[in-house]
Amino acid sequence: MNAGETRRKPWIVGVSGASGTPYAAAVLRALLAAGESVDLVVSRASRLTLLDETGIAFRDAHWRDDLREWLSRGADGKPDTFSVDLDGVRYWAAGDLAAGPSSGSYPSKGMLIVPASTASVAGVALGLSKDLLQRAASVTLKEGRPLVVAVRETPLNGQTLRHLVTLDDAGATVLPASPAFYAGATHIQDLVDFVAGRVLDAAGVEHRLYRRWKGGLGGGSRPD
Repeated sequence: MNAGETRRKPWIVGVSGASGTPYAAAVLRALLAAGESVDLVVSRASRLTLLDETGIAFRDAHWRDDLREWLSRGADGKPDTFSVDLDGVRYWAAGDLAAGPSSGSYPSKGMLIVPASTASVAGVALGLSKDLLQRAASVTLKEGRPLVVAVRETPLNGQTLRHLVTLDDAGATVLPASPAFYAGATHIQDLVDFVAGRVLDAAGVEHRLYRRWKGGLGGGSRPD
């Protein structure tokens, strides 16, 4: 391991099978734009959602090409909307329970699960560690590092609500993927970026994804 590797301290980003792959793409782009390193875990279920929402088949052997195609798309599905540099990304297969993020001794700044399915919420709340995403989240909690859970489901039943309270009690930030409209959204990408921005706010990562509230009514209807 070289000196550069020992200094690397990434954010772990887990993508679960909930609908909302544009949220994950926006978070990943913003982390990389902020100069952050990223360790990416894409669950098996999320591959089906990604294929359904974008037509992209995410493959372990070709993850870099598939990730670049995914992140270059806008929330409306238009290709080549964004340019991305993947130098800061390390990918771990979801079934690799010997991966770096499976251990508390592996350095990381914390973890963001976006979008978070009710299944992933339950798995983390119960400590099941059925795959690397759940295991990395459990490690993040036990090590006292920030864990942001961007749950994307509606309506929420009592069982899921209890799981979310368990995560809150354990120190996680429960962040529903709920877009707001006061920031002057005019495009689906604006709504996606608002949620992504709130995820990054919870993680303490600087960004310029949405217009912040400044205390004046009508700000959402006025251009910057």
